[in-house]
Formats: sequence, C-alpha cells, structure tokens
Amino acid sequence: MHGTIAPAATMHAVSPAEAGFQPDLPQRVEAARAAGRLDGLHGIVARRHGRIFLERYFRGADASWGTPLGEIDFGADTVHDLRSVTKSIVGLLYGIALEQGRVPAPDAPLMAQFPEYPDLAADPARGAMTVGHVLSMTLGTRWDESLPYTSAANAEIAMEMAPDRYRFVLERPVIAEPGRGWTYNGGATTLLGRLIERGTGQGLPEFARLALFDPLGIGATEWIRGRAGHAAAASGLRMTPRDLSRIGQMILDDGRAAGRAVVPPAWLAASFRPMARLPDGRGYGYHWYLGRFETGGYWRGAIGNGGQRLFVFPQSGLVVAITAGNYDQPDQWRAPTGLVREVILPALAA
Repeated sequence: MHGTIAPAATMHAVSPAEAGFQPDLPQRVEAARAAGRLDGLHGIVARRHGRIFLERYFRGADASWGTPLGEIDFGADTVHDLRSVTKSIVGLLYGIALEQGRVPAPDAPLMAQFPEYPDLAADPARGAMTVGHVLSMTLGTRWDESLPYTSAANAEIAMEMAPDRYRFVLERPVIAEPGRGWTYNGGATTLLGRLIERGTGQGLPEFARLALFDPLGIGATEWIRGRAGHAAAASGLRMTPRDLSRIGQMILDDGRAAGRAVVPPAWLAASFRPMARLPDGRGYGYHWYLGRFETGGYWRGAIGNGGQRLFVFPQSGLVVAITAGNYDQPDQWRAPTGLVREVILPALAA
C-alpha cells in the first residue's frame, strides 16, 4: 500500500497549523503508515471548523459487499463501501422523515406499523416493542452478526436470503424485555428503511438524495441492493470519504448546511442521547455510537465493517472520515481508531 496526496488545491483548505494542529501532522501520518499501524486504510479526510486540513488516499485491495474489486488507487472521487456507517445515515433520514410527518414517532408501537403480519402482532411478547427500540437496537430479540458476513448463519445474511426480510426481522425469538439491553442488529435498520420508504413513497436512495445528499452538496453515491432488489439499509451505501465528512460537519453545525436546516436539531439531540450501554462502555443512541478519547473529549460516531468510520468531536470542532478494506478482520478497528486516537488527536496544538 502506498500513499498519494491529493492536489494542493483540493487537499487542504487550510494547513494543519492553520487548523490548530502541529505542522508535522502529515509526517506523523506517514510515519504511522510506514510502521504498519495504518494497514488497510484507503482514505482519510479530516476537517476542523468546516475546513479540510488533512486528506490522504492510498492504494489497496478492496471489495464491495464481498465482491472483490482488486487493487485500487483511491482518490477524492472514488466511492467506497460505508458498510454499517450506512445505518447511522439511515438514522438521520428517519429524523428528517419524522419532521415531515411521514414516519411514526419513537414511542409508536412497532407491530402496529406492520399490519401485514397479524400473527406477529397478536403475540403478547412483541406488544411492548416500539419504534424507539428499533432506533436504539434494544428490541430484545435474538440476533447474531458475530459470524463473518460470508456466512449464511450471520443474521444479516440470513435476512437477505429470507423470502420476506421484514417478517424475518420481526419474528425473531424474544429473549429479553424491550429496552433492557443492546444487541447489534442490522435488521433494525432494515425496518427503519421500510418505514421511510412506505411513509415517503420514495425509495431509500431517492429520499436520501433529495432530503440529505443534495442539501449537503454530496456528489455521486451508490446504494447496493440486496437479493430481493431492496436498497440495503443496513450496509449498502457507497460514498467518498470527503462527502462522508460533510455529514459530520452538518452534525457539528447543528443540522444545518449552507444556511439551510437539513436534519432537525431536536433529532440530533435525541440521536446522541445514550439509550443503551455497550459492554465496552460506549453508549448508543438512535443508530449512533457515543464515546470518549483521552484527548479530544467525547465523540459521536458511525462505524462500519472493515474500518469505515465517521468521528465527530463537538468540543474541538473536528470531523474525521475514514475508509478502509479490512473487512471481517478481528482487528479491523485498530487502524482507524489508532489513526484518530494516537496520531491526529495528539497533534492538536496546546
């Protein structure tokens, strides 16, 4: 893997020093890469107070939803799998649709939104489930995505192979009271996508383009469709890291972009309110992770298989978008987390 620097006119709106970082930040990134600490990274875009101060792309092997793409020289215009970062973006889309009155509120009973499954609605064990439990992944049903996404035993893959993906999600065995515990669940995002499409009368990619992507100035995107032809709400979005960073900047700007309200501030506040606690101590809101680093303070984040990341640091006005190709690797977290925690944040000028 070798690094390429974007053209000067597009790489830095400002230098690292002008953004409040040590001027040798690019050299620190290169040293970490040369030491093997950033293996598998494909793209890095970092903004502070809205201005890009670091943008790097690398060459590396990639795949799209498991289909090998070969070695790619990544650049500013190369779209990349976001995998489960898609989930957090769908969470934002739900908030926009809610503001428009097109989808049910978080306290709405879940099964009432799917009257086509009266047998499931009649099950008392599912009566307490709400849309909010879907948003916070606290449904209390059995769901396991710990196996590789190449395995049919992985719940998300089994969902994609099921004759009716929505029934598959809704009929999972109830093993806990809703709201009592968090289970990573791509099926939950699939339900959100269905509610958005049903309420807006638009496909998920079309609604996303009109309601979020165009207002943010996001360029070309792709949305992978699953076996049944549905846009994969849980993991199918492809986007450039530069455009992903625009979403982070909008969050820092309280839901606004170019003077226009895009995502309701009240929805962002709800999304970043801890609704569940993960085993490692991180929080989880409405499809967004919540954590803290020793330097940089608390962050809101979106996380995807292979090392896809969007970190937003409100206290320092910092956004970092990362793409990578370490799919299904047990240490896939190491390169993006190390980049932010051990390279970028320590370079913040005192």
